Amino acid sequence: MAQKKMGRPKSENPLKDRIFVLVDDETKAQLKKCTEVLNTTRSDVVRKGIKRIYDELEK
Repeated sequence: MAQKKMGRPKSENPLKDRIFVLVDDETKAQLKKCTEVLNTTRSDVVRKGIKRIYDELEK
């Protein structure tokens, strides 16, 4: 019997959609600083920002 391959486990909520955004130099620098301070990725910073704004709209 063949041995099952090891690999990355399936995600419960796979990220499949891409959004491309044009930004100016100032916004890019701000995003870079956020990633450094929070020790996270640009994508995570953008997701957190969208969630924060969305939560404010729901109030």
